[in-house]
Amino acid sequence: MGGKRQKIPNMVFGTSAGGEAADHVLEGTEPRMTETDPESLAGTGRWMEEVLDKENLKVALKRVIKNGGAPGIDGMTTEELPEFLKANWQRIRSQLLEGSYKPKPVRRVEIPKPGSEKKRKLGIPSCLDRFIQQALQQILQKHWDGTFSNHSYGFRPQKSQHQAIAKAQEYITQGYRYVVDFDLASFFDRINHDVLMGLVTKRVKDRRVIKLIRAFLNAGVMENGLVKPTEEGAPQGGPLSPILSNLMLNELDKELERREHKFVRYADDSNVYVRSKRAGERVMASVTKFLEKKLRLQVNKEKSAVARPWERKFLGFSFTNNKAPKRRIAPTALEQVKQRIREITSRKRGNTLQQVIQELHTYLTGWVGYFGYCQTPSTLEHLEKWIRRKLRCMIWKRWKNGKTRYRELRKLGIKKTQAAEGAGDGKHGPWHMSRTPPLNSALSKGYFESLGLPRLCCRSAA
Repeated sequence: MGGKRQKIPNMVFGTSAGGEAADHVLEGTEPRMTETDPESLAGTGRWMEEVLDKENLKVALKRVIKNGGAPGIDGMTTEELPEFLKANWQRIRSQLLEGSYKPKPVRRVEIPKPGSEKKRKLGIPSCLDRFIQQALQQILQKHWDGTFSNHSYGFRPQKSQHQAIAKAQEYITQGYRYVVDFDLASFFDRINHDVLMGLVTKRVKDRRVIKLIRAFLNAGVMENGLVKPTEEGAPQGGPLSPILSNLMLNELDKELERREHKFVRYADDSNVYVRSKRAGERVMASVTKFLEKKLRLQVNKEKSAVARPWERKFLGFSFTNNKAPKRRIAPTALEQVKQRIREITSRKRGNTLQQVIQELHTYLTGWVGYFGYCQTPSTLEHLEKWIRRKLRCMIWKRWKNGKTRYRELRKLGIKKTQAAEGAGDGKHGPWHMSRTPPLNSALSKGYFESLGLPRLCCRSAA
C-alpha cells in the first residue's frame, strides 16, 4: 500500500446501490426470518449478530487492510477487498446469518524457522476469509478473554512477551530455580478438532458461530496446486488461530492452577518453575500425560527438558544464575541477529552503503525494541562493535585495491602516512583490517551514526 492509509468506502456496510437500506443489522433491525433462517440456529445466543455489527466490521476491515499480507488462493489483495465487499456484502452477510457460508481453502506457504533448518508452515486465508475471521475473533476475544488465566500472555489485550519474561524472572528470584520447559510438537498443525470444538460448544450457544468456526477449521489447504482436507490443526496465518489456541491451552492453564504451580505461558511456550529437579521431573511426567490424554497434543520429548533457567531460553531470552537473576539475550537469539546482519552486509547483494545502513536501521530498531529489554548492556555494546566491524569489512572489500583505499582514507581525513600504511597492507584480510587504527579512525562510531546506524545499548533496560 506504499504507506498510504486506505479509506474504507462508506457504502461497504451501508446502503445498497439503489439507495434502500440494505444492511438491517447496521440500522438496528433484523431481516424477516423464513422457516430455515437463523432464528432457529441462534439458540440462546446471538453472537453472529454481534459479529455482523457495523462497528465491529469496520474495525475488522481496518485491521485486515493495515496488516496487509499476501493474497490467498483467489489472488485478491487487501487493497481490493473494500470494493469487493461493497458489491457482494449483502450476499455474504445473508450466508453468514443462514449458517451457509463456506470459506475457501488456505494457501500453504513455508517460511524459515529461526535457528533451525526446518520450515514453519503457514496457511494464508483469502482476504475475505481473513476479514470474516477478524470480525469473529474480535467477538470471541470480547466474550472469552476475561475467563482466561492470568498466567497466559500470548495474543491477549494488555499482555506482552516482556510481561511473561518478567513473571518468569520473578519466580526464579523467589527460589524456583528449575524450569520444566514444555515443547509442543507442531502445536498449531496438530490441534484436535473434536477436542477444540467440544470446548467451543461449551462456550458458544449460537450454532451459526459454531458451524462457522468448524468450517474454517475444515476449509482445507491448497499445496502445489492440490487441495487437501484438514482433519486436524488450526493453520497459523489467520486471525482466528491465536484465540482458538488460547482456548485449547486454557485447559492446561486451569490444570496447572489447580495444582498450584508457578508457571508462565505465551502461546504454545509453557514453562513451569519448581524448587528441585526431582519435583520438575514429576511435573514433566504428569503434565505430559495430561496434554497427551486430555488434549491429545504431542510433547516433543527431545526439545522439552527439566533444567536450570539459565540453561534454557524463553521467548528469545534467558537469565543469569545470580541470586537476583538478570534478563539476558539467549545465545541462539544473538546468533540469529548476527546471521541476519551478515545477510544485509553481504557484498553479493550489491547495495550501496546508504541502502545497507537504511536496512540495518529498520531491522535493528525493531530488534532492539524487543531485545533491549535485556539487563546485560555489555552484550549490546559488544554487538554494536561487531556490527561496525562488519561494515568496515564490507567497505574495505568494496574499495578493492590499494590506490582506491588510499584515496578513500584520505577523503575521510586520515593523514597521508596512516592512509598509506593501511592501504599498502597486503598481508592481512578485511576482517583483520577492520579493527586497525586507520579504519577505526576513518569509519568511526560517529561516522556510522551520522549515516543513520542506530545505537543499541543506550536503549537497554536498567
